[in-house]
Order: sequence, then C-alpha cells, then structure tokens
Amino acid sequence: MTQSITSLALVVREYDEAIAFFTNALRFTLVEETPLDNGKRWVRVAPAGSSGTSLLLARAATPEQQAHVGNQTGGRVFLFLETTDFWSDYEHMRAHGVQFTEQPRQEPYGTVVVFLDLYGNKWDLVQRNAPHTPTSR
Repeated sequence: MTQSITSLALVVREYDEAIAFFTNALRFTLVEETPLDNGKRWVRVAPAGSSGTSLLLARAATPEQQAHVGNQTGGRVFLFLETTDFWSDYEHMRAHGVQFTEQPRQEPYGTVVVFLDLYGNKWDLVQRNAPHTPTSR
C-alpha cells in the first residue's frame, strides 16, 4: 500500500488575496482553481517546481474558522518552505513586502529565517546544507 499527503488546508480570508500573495510574493504556482457551490472554490497552490504537497486555500466560512485565520498552530511555525536558493528567495520575498520576524541565521542544518504569510501564520524559509558524504581513507 502507498499513501501520501497531497494537500494541507490553509484557512484564508479571501481566495483572490491569498492567490495573489502565494503566486507573487512566494512565487508559488496556481495548481488548480475550480468553482464550487455557494461561492466556494477549490484552490490549490504549490511551490514552483514542486511535485509534492500543495496548499488548499480554504476560505473561512464560519466565525470559528475566521478566528483561526493567521493562527492555525497557536503561534508556532506552521510550514517549512525549503529552497535551493535561499538568498534569491529571501530578497524576492522582501521586495514583495513579506514580513520577517528575524534576520536570516545559520543553523547546523542550514540557513533559515522565519517569515509571516499575509495572515500572520509563521513559516520557515530553509536552505539545507549539502549532506556530508563519508570519505574513504
């Protein structure tokens, strides 16, 4: 048996503002946009070049859902966006108004910085260090 997580729901205020943020500021690809009943839409975005998990942009439909827009994890980092070109992505995001909560830093695993999406959810932008390969003697 094979299983995979294909999408994660991200509660948003409005579809169009969320699409604009993810496709412009983060350079994601709009994977799917299908109209549904009652003004709802099935909207999926994914990092450019990704063949893995996508985000399902789910418009908040109830007061309870609206209360969680921007705080889906109680203030913890919610999602981890891995890149192969940290500085290019960082500068692009800065130029498009993305808010960072700190300066980029080096960690044992790579370069990382915390940023906020347009609603305030915390993300990590990460470029992992190249894996060390054992050397023969």
